[in-house]
Amino acid sequence: MLRRWVLASVASLPLAAAPLVAAGEIMSGSPLHAAAGDNDVATIKKLLAEDVEIDARDRNGATALLVAIHGNRIEAAKALIDAGADVNAKDKIEDSPYLHAGARGHLEILKMTLARGADLKSTNRYGGTALIPASERGHVETVRTLIEAGVDVDHVNKLGWTALLEAIILGNGGEPHQRIVDLLVKAGADVNLADGKGATPLQHARMRGYRAIEKLLTAADAR
Repeated sequence: MLRRWVLASVASLPLAAAPLVAAGEIMSGSPLHAAAGDNDVATIKKLLAEDVEIDARDRNGATALLVAIHGNRIEAAKALIDAGADVNAKDKIEDSPYLHAGARGHLEILKMTLARGADLKSTNRYGGTALIPASERGHVETVRTLIEAGVDVDHVNKLGWTALLEAIILGNGGEPHQRIVDLLVKAGADVNLADGKGATPLQHARMRGYRAIEKLLTAADAR
């Protein structure tokens, strides 16, 4: 029921609230945005040598670095980050290079943003840290990396969910989500921190028949 509500809520968002830049698609951006989307490192370096604004925005508020990350353009992202692009610059829907890399599981780029001062407390339009969507989407190594970086494992988003709750509620109970639950529990996540309606992670796991996750939680004294 909760999953259907969330999916329906997201589907009902206006177009302006949905990601507007697909891989390689530039929305009225600069030549630097185009080069980033094309993974054209030579052109990126040439433009930067000509003193173009590295953090200029397209009409959606995205920097060239965010455009590169939308397409997982690793070489372009590296060139821009090495040149000083802002890894925390948010677009109009509150995505930043760091947040988007984390949510999408673009692990190599995520590590670059962490090394260049990613704001671990920054949140997306749902009020969630990078750890929460990474947990929901089953990005195991991304979750491990974010935990090791120091992201708050018990941060609660606007839906009233932590990373642990979202991994259970929006996950499928399979092996990646089991590993993520295990990582979160071992990192000290509060296994009894309930959602806004008072349902605990264990109750959600039992409701969905996620036996392996239920065992992980009960072993951690979940109620």
